[in-house]
Amino acid sequence: MNANSLVSVADLDKEQILSLLEAARFFEENPNHKVLDGKVAATLFFEPSTRTRLSFETAVNRLGGRVIGFSDASTTSSSKGETLKDTIKMVSNYVDIIIMRHYLEGAARYATEVTDTPIVNAGDGANQHPSQTMLDLYSILKTQGTLENLTITMVGDLKYGRTVHSLLMAMKYFKPTFRFVACDELRMPREYIEFCRREGIPFEEHKDFTREVIDSSDILYMTRVQRERFSDIMEYEAVKDLYTLHNSMLETSRPNLRILHPLPRVNEINQDVDDNPKAYYFEQARNGLYARQAIICRALGINVEDLKKDIKK
Repeated sequence: MNANSLVSVADLDKEQILSLLEAARFFEENPNHKVLDGKVAATLFFEPSTRTRLSFETAVNRLGGRVIGFSDASTTSSSKGETLKDTIKMVSNYVDIIIMRHYLEGAARYATEVTDTPIVNAGDGANQHPSQTMLDLYSILKTQGTLENLTITMVGDLKYGRTVHSLLMAMKYFKPTFRFVACDELRMPREYIEFCRREGIPFEEHKDFTREVIDSSDILYMTRVQRERFSDIMEYEAVKDLYTLHNSMLETSRPNLRILHPLPRVNEINQDVDDNPKAYYFEQARNGLYARQAIICRALGINVEDLKKDIKK
């Protein structure tokens, strides 16, 4: 296993998180470098992706590297029955870093056990999405000026939403208060509720998406109900439209409130919210480029402080 792999936000301590955020800030100001000249990255996406895959590939390109890989597993030997182990070991022969999304929870962790090539988890089932967490943290820091003592309200699919699971774990260092808004079928899993209790993180659970909940929030984190996670289509149909944010619901919200969403959205944020200055989800997606540049450099052992010195010369 490569020590620089990033499978879960639990792999990072507070100082490492802050270091990555500082590196993301540097890359936003100075996006183009040649530090990956001669390096090759593999993007192995066994699940569909737009923002995550394209931002990772753009990050590699802006750092001067090259990308190989696939965005459709049906075109690879896995469709012939090749095991994940064999795929990872084979691809490791060709590249310096593997960026992987997989539909099975734990797939990224398993990949680190069969190769010494650094692995970056781009999402494994309903489990973890650490690079999304880093761009979420960077977005929160940019919009609030701090990560400390914020009230974060998470709405929608909290059962299968790997982005909210990862963000919840990362925020433990910054004294947050959480509000979880979901129906019984999609409530935050017990393991994350227990995590909050164990870490002394205040939280409330709500079934109703009320004005009171919105008005007491600094961050409103909306999520899509993920059809692909449901084996019963009738269960999905019953819950998919329970929570929708409209612009009128923001009239008395805090001036500093920002609305985040990992995207893609379906109908959980009405389009009349898009022009509200509190809507930040498209800027949030752009921040993914800088956060992922920072993650790639960490995985490959590249010291961003050295890049800063080069800029000053």
